[in-house]
Amino acid sequence: MTDEVLVVAGAVLDGGRLLLAQRDRPAELAGLWELPGGKVEPGESPAQALVRELCEELDVSVSVGDSLAGVVRPKPGLTLVAMRATIVSGTVRAVEHRALRWVDADGLSELIQTGSMVPNDLAWARELMGELQVRRHGLS
Repeated sequence: MTDEVLVVAGAVLDGGRLLLAQRDRPAELAGLWELPGGKVEPGESPAQALVRELCEELDVSVSVGDSLAGVVRPKPGLTLVAMRATIVSGTVRAVEHRALRWVDADGLSELIQTGSMVPNDLAWARELMGELQVRRHGLS
């Protein structure tokens, strides 16, 4: 029996934009775009893990907000959750990814339509597109 692994992804939002990171590995995911994040370590809350992971991966400090709806379980023993985050200090840089990219709702839609997103992150795509559209129109 394996231990349950919890992975937290960060929906880093800035106005009407969402930050995505391009995977460098593993080979089957290399080149695809994802919400940055990583594994929750023993003794950490998902929010604490997200702060640590985004510091390691993006070289920024973040404030963690609400969770996105839905939990993804791609295989037994692996659970993925996503949380909103806002950069509070630093300038993003790709420490552990090929590239970083800010997208608006249209850019996110294009990545989804072209199959350029990591499949597990598609669970949150509709919610994020709706939020980006609201933010673009200044309704939030």
